[in-house]
Amino acid sequence: MRRRIIAGNWKMNMTKAQAKEFMGEFLPLCANAKCETVLCVPFTDIHRVYKLALGSNVKVGAQNVAWADKGAFTGEISAEMLKEVGAEYVIIGHSERRAYFGETDETVNMRLKQALKCGLKPIFCVGETLEQREGGLTEQVLKAQIEKGLDGVAEDVIIAYEPVWAIGTGKTATPEMANETIGFIRSVATKLVGEVSILYGGSMNAANAQNLLDMSEIDGGLIGGASLKPSDFSVIVNCD
Repeated sequence: MRRRIIAGNWKMNMTKAQAKEFMGEFLPLCANAKCETVLCVPFTDIHRVYKLALGSNVKVGAQNVAWADKGAFTGEISAEMLKEVGAEYVIIGHSERRAYFGETDETVNMRLKQALKCGLKPIFCVGETLEQREGGLTEQVLKAQIEKGLDGVAEDVIIAYEPVWAIGTGKTATPEMANETIGFIRSVATKLVGEVSILYGGSMNAANAQNLLDMSEIDGGLIGGASLKPSDFSVIVNCD
């Protein structure tokens, strides 16, 4: 089913003390939010944020998950470990994981299957680069990422569209452009896994969130920088 989901991605930010300060300010501001509100935080913050969020409408997620139950995978964190400290959601295939850490469509698929097997709710990221966008390859790239990432996956997943070309390049994706591309993603994904919620991850912030969320195909947002500021993030989660 399609549903409104706003997920914050803290990336490599926030010590435990900073996380506690954030939650103290943010929780009262989002108490009446009607969307599913998720904070995807560094591993070291998961349990602290989970405990602080108990009794609230905020859920906790991780930023990656291993594709194996356990074993010789130095630096990886298993789904069981994530669940044990309070994670309910997990980001998989983020553009930064693909660009900086060698993530591929195949490893994304493995992580997706493992997350689902263990009862985590995956936020599966797809998106094209500036070179691919300007080369007219957007639909080809997205179709390949979706089909390979969801190969053998039948369960409900959340998809996040990250136009890598619109992040830190000076280029801007208008709400209409984002809506059109997410509509294409939906047409591909629906054939594979049925109806899904699709989030927009292209620098959504307090100023542009409502215009983006008013679009017919955009179900929510995967928020980076703005999720580090309680006042800004609360504006987004409280959008109509």
